[in-house]
Amino acid sequence: MELKIGIFDSGIGGITVLHQACRSLPREEYLYFADVDHVPYGTKKKEEIIGYVDDAFGFMMTKNVKAIVVACNTATSVAIGRLRKKYRIPILGMEPAVKPAVRRNNGKRVMVVATPVTLREEKLKNLLTAVDENHVVDLLALPKLVSFAERGEFDSAELRKYLAEAFSPYRLGDYSALVLGCTHFNYFKDTFRKMFSADADLIDGCAGTVNHLAEVLREKGLLENNARSVEYYVSKRRVSDKASLRRIEALHRRLDQMLTY
Repeated sequence: MELKIGIFDSGIGGITVLHQACRSLPREEYLYFADVDHVPYGTKKKEEIIGYVDDAFGFMMTKNVKAIVVACNTATSVAIGRLRKKYRIPILGMEPAVKPAVRRNNGKRVMVVATPVTLREEKLKNLLTAVDENHVVDLLALPKLVSFAERGEFDSAELRKYLAEAFSPYRLGDYSALVLGCTHFNYFKDTFRKMFSADADLIDGCAGTVNHLAEVLREKGLLENNARSVEYYVSKRRVSDKASLRRIEALHRRLDQMLTY
């Protein structure tokens, strides 16, 4: 019985983590679970999110997963503590990559963009207390960006208007880095790059999370050497129709393009 790596998100955002995992751990089998029935998480109540995630984990545990990555900053913020108490397998989460951004800020400011839930949870506040000694970090909620991603609307006049209005109170030339605190936001790196200065870093947590996953699996002797495969589920329903699989392939191709930004 082959064991799989589970990757969970509220929608397509976690495919950015899956994409990185397939590059870094190409000999593993994966199960991707998108809770599309309840996306977006970032505007919902904490207890609702915990219930959705726990239900999804119960399903994934029936599919022979050996570890699960919560590839959703919002779900990590509100639910990961309870999940680790309930389930015995390794459970890894996401957090905005604030530490590396602050460490190399070169006297400039750092902006963190995320969902409203992620920005108001104690997890991020504690992280900022620990690393943002000089108070150079600004936080900006972009609640509508998840919905743009879920619609596959990565470059439109409406999207550009939304981001222009959201960023309008800030002088973007003052920033050394933009930290993408939601996995959905990685699909928009090309648009962010046009808005920020050429020397500003666009930082996400995907590579760091996958590197940590590899370390945990290695320590526990759980690394595999199989032919890579991925099973996709949307809220417990197996994805098998050609149209949906083509859409997923298109997302992976876009993420290949985003590697240059």
